Amino acid sequence: MDDRRRTVFQTSLMSALLDGVYDGDLTVGELLEHGDFGLGTFNALDGEMLVLDGVCHRLRADGSVERASNDDLTPFAVVMPFEPVTGFDITTRMSRADVVARIIELEDSQNYLFAVRVRGRFESVVTRTVRRQEKPYPPMREAVKDEAIVTFESISGTVAGFRTPLYERGIGVPGGHVHFIDDELSTGGHVLDFVLEHGRVDICKGSDLQLRLPLSTTFGEADLDPADLDDQVRNAENRSPR
Repeated sequence: MDDRRRTVFQTSLMSALLDGVYDGDLTVGELLEHGDFGLGTFNALDGEMLVLDGVCHRLRADGSVERASNDDLTPFAVVMPFEPVTGFDITTRMSRADVVARIIELEDSQNYLFAVRVRGRFESVVTRTVRRQEKPYPPMREAVKDEAIVTFESISGTVAGFRTPLYERGIGVPGGHVHFIDDELSTGGHVLDFVLEHGRVDICKGSDLQLRLPLSTTFGEADLDPADLDDQVRNAENRSPR
């Protein structure tokens, strides 16, 4: 890995999202000023967000995708300039666990945030997307109970997102957090699992964190340090602790 500094920009906190703070005041246009790669969600949890090559996509609960408007608002998002500094080609079938293990081998430390982009042909990708919520907003552990799970098979596309240090628990999503979009930019979602037939993995290291907090009553009154924070994150993201 190189030693160049790259700023990771984030609006709000994962713990605020868990507590039902689903409305933010940052526009997609403002978000894209800080990076060309990233993920997050939209106000009212109206779709998963994936930013690739400077374009912000909205991944809906039915598996469809549309380009987000610059005026759309986000309550939580993380972006950075994506400059691959290391990576590897995949020429044989690999599970998500296999890919993650290889990524960890290449990372020079577990104390930084790493942006990861996996492009290729997938045997399968299992995704879920939370449905749009209505006020009064429920906490996320309730919102995810009605999530839509979709499995894509024999599909080419991109899995992209971040590996976040465990000490960022509550700020971000510790461990892996990735979204998927197909090459036609027509379908995708939040990734639960995948099997890759062949492709390429590129990795970019973030060194600095710029954190923007909402100036809202709901954020100011949110419980940002619940006793069961770890369990809430795992439940919301449907993943193991690592």
